[in-house]
Amino acid sequence: MKLSKFLLLVIIVTAFSLLYVYQQTEVFRLAYAGQKQQAFFDDLLDKNSNLRYNIEKNASLARIGSKVSLCAEYEMPVGYRLVRVTPVKETAARETPFAVGERLLTRVFSIKSQAEARTINP
Repeated sequence: MKLSKFLLLVIIVTAFSLLYVYQQTEVFRLAYAGQKQQAFFDDLLDKNSNLRYNIEKNASLARIGSKVSLCAEYEMPVGYRLVRVTPVKETAARETPFAVGERLLTRVFSIKSQAEARTINP
């Protein structure tokens, strides 16, 4: 009889111990999740305060961009512009057989001898 009471007592103590350990692990898991959410919430509060400050001070990105463009006298190129580089006459006079081979390669691979600058039409 004493052995059965001892085993019953050991089983009950073990069950309560396991429940206690499970409860403590859940407490820590939920605490970490809460800290993560709190950090995210603080980040959102900081962003919100920055946006409210920008609205109050009328310092939106569009306004800042317009001020910069007015001061810098920056101009977007209009239409299509082509820049041509003309060859210098001295280099044409000093052609060697190697240069002739280069011209052949440029023709084969259709490499143009002028520099072109193209703008993207909006």
